[in-house]
Parts: sequence; C-alpha cells; structure tokens
Amino acid sequence: MKTITLSVLLLTASLSFAGCKQQEQEPVVALNTITEPQPQQQPLKPNVTNKIQVALLLDTSNSMDGLIDQAKARLWNIVNTLTTLKYSGQTPDIEIALYEYGNDGLGQQTNYIRQVAPLTTDLDLISEKLFTLRTNGGSEYCGAVIKDATQQLKWGANTNDMKLLYIAGNEGFDQGGISYKEAISDALKSNIYVNTIYCGSQAEGVQLHWKDGADKGSGKFFNIDSDKAVQYVETPYDDKITICNERMNKTYINYGREGESKKMNQEVQDNNARTVSKSNYTERAVSKSKEVYKNDSWDLVDKVKQDKDAVSKIKKEELPKELQNKSTAEIKAFVDTKAKEREAIQKEIGELAKKRQEYIDNETKKTNSHDDLGNAMSTSIIAFAKIKGYSVEK
Repeated sequence: MKTITLSVLLLTASLSFAGCKQQEQEPVVALNTITEPQPQQQPLKPNVTNKIQVALLLDTSNSMDGLIDQAKARLWNIVNTLTTLKYSGQTPDIEIALYEYGNDGLGQQTNYIRQVAPLTTDLDLISEKLFTLRTNGGSEYCGAVIKDATQQLKWGANTNDMKLLYIAGNEGFDQGGISYKEAISDALKSNIYVNTIYCGSQAEGVQLHWKDGADKGSGKFFNIDSDKAVQYVETPYDDKITICNERMNKTYINYGREGESKKMNQEVQDNNARTVSKSNYTERAVSKSKEVYKNDSWDLVDKVKQDKDAVSKIKKEELPKELQNKSTAEIKAFVDTKAKEREAIQKEIGELAKKRQEYIDNETKKTNSHDDLGNAMSTSIIAFAKIKGYSVEK
C-alpha cells in the first residue's frame, strides 16, 4: 500500500473524464487492442432497451484518498460521455455499480471488499455513496473483487449490452488467494471486459501485473500520474446552466414513501458536486438534463412518462401535501405543466452545454493542456462502443 495521492480518478470510470494531466516522460498508456468480433449493429428485440453497464472497483486503502476525490470530481463527466452513445438511434440505459476494496475496516472474511452500490440507473445514489467513502488499511485483492463484481452484480443478458469493469489501485495485481487470471476468465465468459488503472509508473504497472490483467480481460491498461490535480476550465455558460438547474429542480414532484427524502438527496448531491468545483456542478446539471437521468421511483413527472395512468394509481397520502386535496384531473394537469417546463429547461441546458463544450475544447487547445488520460479513457470507451455497434452523437 503505497502513499500516493491519486489525481485522476475517474480512471475507473473509464469513460471520459478529461482533466488530469499526465507527466510527459510517463504518458498514459493504453496498450491493449479490443478485438471482439462484433462490428455491426444487431437488431433490437421488441420492447428491449440496451444497457451500458460500468462497474467501478476502487482501492480505498490508506494510500487512495486522491483516487476517491477524483471519482467524486469525474462522475458526472463520465456520465456525460456515456450519454453520447446511441444504439439504433435509441439511448441505452446507463447503469453504474461501485465497489471498494483494500479497506481493513471491511473485514478479512470478505477479503476486505464491499459492494457499495449495485448496478443502478439511480445516479444520485452513486454520487451519494462516493461521498461516503473513507480510506483505511489495507490488503488489496484484485482477483477477489473482480470475482465478486462478476458474480454478484446483475449483468445484462442482451447480446447488444456493453459491460465494462474498471479497477483502480496501486499494489500488486496478484495479491490474495483468488487468482486474477481465473476471475478475469470468468468475467469474459459473461462478456464483461476488464480495464485496469495503475496509480503509478508504467513500468511498475507492468511489473505488478496490471497490464497483464487488462490483456487477459480484453480491456485497456492505463497508468496515471497520481500527483497531478484535475484541471478545470470555467466557461461563460456555467452560471447560465446553474440557473437552469435551479429552475429544473422545481419541476420534480415527489411521491411514495421515499419520495421526499429522494428529492432532498437530489439537492444534497447538487451541493456535493458544488463542493468539488464549479465545473463539476455544471457537469452534473448537464447530466440531469439528459434522458439517462431517471427518477421514476420517486418523481411523478418521470413516472408518468412510463405509465400514463400513474397518477390514478398513487395514493393521495403518498403525494406532496399541496396535491393531496386536488382531483386526479387537477393533478394530471399539474404534472403535465411541470413536464413541459422541464423539457424546455432541459433543451436550454442542452444548447448551452454544446457551446460550453466547444469553449472548453478551444481553451484546451490554446493552453496546450491536453489531458492524455482523459482522452485515452474516452478513446477506450468509444472503441468498445463501436465494436458493439453503438454510434457517438454529441
């Protein structure tokens, strides 16, 4: 367990988190070639939605405080990268799972591993759990956590689903009593592709078997400079998107037993994102404007999109107090109004987000602050997507 401050976390997200820079003499490396023979789209089955599933396995031993911080900073950037992927013109469901490993507080009987969150479309839950992670210990067993994630998570059965596992850490990849080679072999049998991010030098990553793990997992191997901080570009559009986000929050109508607490948690995660940086808060707001940000389990607007008769099925006492004395017709009209308001705001955010990204791209070119790691990760996810027949729409 080395003492290093991980700078780029999202590593594990693997998706596209641009921000942290890599040292010139030690560039990020993506050494593997993805070879899955599936270059063409397969027709979608009726009433079947494709899934993009990403499991993040984070080392939470004492040396990994920086890794956790970067995960917090890059979650929404990763989500926004995933939202650019389409299959047959449709937006796939995005599910993210979170594991921590290498933490002595988790107990030897579990191999110092904990499933923090299952594969879920509840992105606020993933954010909430990330902000609760603490480091302690430990003993880092990569083979064991890969095995747990492969066996415990509910991976999709659709042949068009894209299933990716990203594991990040800084100790020997072969530690523990469970062979990483066998664990990765089992993952591949379920078409789960294993990507590894070593927090240290390229040479160490190779020597400590992190590259071999990615090779055997038909994934990508990266090494990151753990001393570099995430670089943010503030834009003229951030404040406008912030105002839109505040307006959008007012369109959510909670229902059910957990509705009120879930709505409160939405604002808590807004604040968590804001504590990281203004740019991170803006990234979250952009994510909330996308189709993949779904809250039908507690928000009546999203629920009615799924079930037009939802209002008549919900008990009055499970609605906000201001709606409990209204008729079903009045409630439906209220929900319809909020739905239209949200749609307009989301469209406005989408237009601002495009201008914002163009500004960021231009500023990055001017300053020559190209983030090799972010680009390598973005390239890897796009490579997997293209092999599975997905298109990229920005």
